[in-house]
Formats: sequence, C-alpha cells, structure tokens
Amino acid sequence: MSMNIDVVSTIILILGLTVFFLASAFRVLREYERGVVFLLGRFWKVKGPGLVIVIPIIQTMVRVDLRMVVMDVPSQDVISRDNVSVKVNAVLYFRVVDPQRAIIHVEDYNAATSQLAQTTLRSVLGQHELDEMLASRDKLNNDIQKILDEQTESWGIKVTNVEIKHVDINESMIRAIARQAEAERERRAKVIHAEGELQASQRLLEAAQVLAKQPEALLLRYLQTLTEIAGEKSSTIVFPLPLEMMATLQKSLQKQTEK
Repeated sequence: MSMNIDVVSTIILILGLTVFFLASAFRVLREYERGVVFLLGRFWKVKGPGLVIVIPIIQTMVRVDLRMVVMDVPSQDVISRDNVSVKVNAVLYFRVVDPQRAIIHVEDYNAATSQLAQTTLRSVLGQHELDEMLASRDKLNNDIQKILDEQTESWGIKVTNVEIKHVDINESMIRAIARQAEAERERRAKVIHAEGELQASQRLLEAAQVLAKQPEALLLRYLQTLTEIAGEKSSTIVFPLPLEMMATLQKSLQKQTEK
C-alpha cells in the first residue's frame, strides 16, 4: 500500500514539474518588445512579438524594448571657446533598431548612451563661442545628433534627435551681455541717424539745384512758408528776406532816383 502511495507521489511530482517547465517555456512579447534568445550561452535568434517558446534550462531570453526612449542629459559644465563657463543640459531621443547588437555588443545600452551623450555635449559645445550656443541651437543639436548616431550605430541604437534645453550663465556674464546689447543698439541708432542725415542732405542738394534753375521758385517757396507760419497762433514771426528781393528793390529805388 505504501509502495503505491510512493508511485502516485512520484507521478504527481513528475507531472507537476512537467507542467511547470511547459508553463515557463511560454512567453508573451508585446508588439513593441523583442526577445533575444541564447541557446546554451550562444546567440540563437531574435523572437517576437506574440507567443514565444523558450526551452527552460538550455535557453534564456532577454527582453528588449523598441519604443522611443526620452533621456534627460544631466547639466554639464562647459567652457566655451571664448572662455565663458556655462551649464548646459539637454534631452536625448533614441530607440533600439537592432536588439541583437544592443544586448551583445554593450553591457547596458541605456547607461552607455547616457555617458556618451554627456561627453559629446561637452566636447561639441566647447568648440563654439557663447553667442553661437545662444543663437545657433538648431545647428548644434544637429551636430551632436550626428556624432551620437555614428557612434551608437554599432550598438544597434538610433539617435533620432537631441535638444539643448537650458544654457545657464552666471549673473556677471548676464550683465555683460546686457551692456553689450545696449551698446549694439546705440551703435545701430547712431548709424541709422547718420544715414538719415546723409539722405536728407542729398535731397536738399537736389532741391537746391532745382530751385537754382528758376529763382522765382525760391520766392514762391518763401511765400508758401510764410503762409504756413501765419496760420499758427504765434506772437512773433521772424522771416528771412531773400537777397534776390533786396537786389530787386535796390534796382527799383535807383531807377526812381535817376528819374
């Protein structure tokens, strides 16, 4: 009787182990997941998505997420080419395009990509001046993205975009930049004023040349100006008398005296 009990227990144990191994052999991978399967420690194939069978003991599987990863690059101390110390942080967008290389060629592709992004950010921005960091972010983003994409290609990683978020400058440098901007605005104002004076002088020269051809036009211009001044409510009007009018009066007076 006891022997029968032992046999039944053994059968139940075997059946339980069989069910356990069969249950552990079935894996379900989502649409955005892939499974890198190793057979006795050697790479076998990439499986998924859907239902995947992994033979226990002799096969192992590592899940890989193919979705886009948004990684925050910590703030980095950067010294620009014009010797200005700034703190710069960025955000990195990448995804796994080759699960096999992402698992086999690098131990932790997330950590490796993060460290590479930090060093590349410092090295690229250190080659540019502060004005370029502030005004040419799109160009710098593209340069960093291309460098990262080339270096992570062997890991099966595709870097799709890099965006510089903040460029932090100390207060003394902010005041210096403000003074520089103010001086630049004053310079532009003086240049614009000088250009206006030049254009006005050219127009006055052209007007003088036109009036010189017909002296009567100058007299009409004086009379028009007098009419405009008379329309204003002013107590005193000082109006210059043209020399031509004086000469005409003198001639008329001389003729009358001769008569």
